Formats: sequence, C-alpha cells, structure tokens
Amino acid sequence: MDTTMLVSLSHQVATYQSMDSIANNIANVSTPAFKRETPTFQEYVSQTQPTEGENGPQNVSYVAETGTTPDLTQGPIEATGNRLDFALNGSGYFVVQTANGEVYTRNGHFTLDQNGNLTTGAGDQVETLSGPLNLSPQDLDVTVAGDGTVSATINGTQAQLGQLKIVDFANDAALQKQGNSYYTTTQSTAPATAKIEQGMIEGSNVQPVVEISHMIEIMRSYQTTANLSQSQETMQTQALDKLAQVQD
Repeated sequence: MDTTMLVSLSHQVATYQSMDSIANNIANVSTPAFKRETPTFQEYVSQTQPTEGENGPQNVSYVAETGTTPDLTQGPIEATGNRLDFALNGSGYFVVQTANGEVYTRNGHFTLDQNGNLTTGAGDQVETLSGPLNLSPQDLDVTVAGDGTVSATINGTQAQLGQLKIVDFANDAALQKQGNSYYTTTQSTAPATAKIEQGMIEGSNVQPVVEISHMIEIMRSYQTTANLSQSQETMQTQALDKLAQVQD
C-alpha cells in the first residue's frame, strides 16, 4: 500500500478513536461522578526505502494511540434528597471493599443491602475507619457530618455508628480506572481534605456542548484526511490508466 495511504489511514483510525471517546463521555453525562476521558496519541516514525530522486531511507510519521487520560476535576454537586447519597466536596475518594480488594470511588450513590450494610450500587461494602457500616430499622434520622461521622437516633438517643473512610492520593493521574466508577492504585493513601455533603451527589464533569464542539472539529479533520486519501486513489487510478494506454 502507498505510504501516503498508510499515513492517511493511521490518522483516520486516530479520529475514530477520538470519536469513540467523545461518544462514551456523552453517554455518561448523567452518570454520578463520571470523569470525562480524552485519548492520548504519540508520533510513530518508520523508515521506508528511498524512491527515485531520494537519498537514503526516508522517515514516515504515523500517529498511534497510547491510552486515555481522565479529567479528574470535580463535577457539579447536585441535591437529591436521598439520605444515603453523599457527595465529596474537594479532593478525596470513598473506600470500597470488593472481592478483589480495596477500590476507590467518588460516586456516593449508596444503598443498603438485605443485611443493612451500606453498599455501592454494585453491591460492594462501603468502608468506615472500623470496617463496614451496618444500619438497622431502629437507626432513625441517619446523618453524616462533613468529616464522615455517621450518627443516628437509637431509642431516642443520638449515637455515633462509625466514620466513613475517605482517602486521597499524591498523584490522581496514577489511578487506574475500573468498572462501576471504581479506581485502583498502588499508591499509599493519605487523609482526604474533602467534606461530605449528605443528600447530595457529585454529577458527571462532562459538558455536552464542549464534547459536541470537539466532535465537529474531529469530523472536519477526518473529512480532510478522507479527501486526501480519495485524491491519492484518484491519482493512482489515472496513472494506471495512462500506463495501460502506453502499453497498448
């Protein structure tokens, strides 16, 4: 295949990957605490044999995807009125215990399982400083303070039930995204500065208008590359036609 066509193809693949990332962002515009992602690319240089009039191997530059980078800025905090919805205002993550170990999340849309344990939507236990948090039907007027201290009225008396475990990391960019809005990391944890707001939830930081404007830019870029490929194909067809006429 002609080198120009290969370069054009690599660019078209890159635009497709960018469009796929934008589509995923827009699809999660209503997902609590979702962080928008952008693909990252790098230049890939290859050498080809010289053609007529060229001296020595020639460098050809392609584009290759190297992964995605999350935008970890805080999303808007929205009121839900649900007593088990907790938003983190500031830097920090809830700690969740799964079958594969600890994970971290900013999605504070929690619920209670059949045993009264506070869990995520995926059914994993939300951790406190002393283990899982269990609430019974007798625990009325459950409240959560800014530092994560959970209190409830039991037999007419206000009692503390535990303190939600909130941690932070020196380098958020090193967090590895998992499913269910979870993150994992090998970094050491540190106390978080975030404050918990009960009855609130952190929304997605995706801005649809921004994503659509990026989509338009990428579509234009793709069209330019597609036109280049079409022009190159037309030139090759014309060259073959002329070569056939000469041979006749």
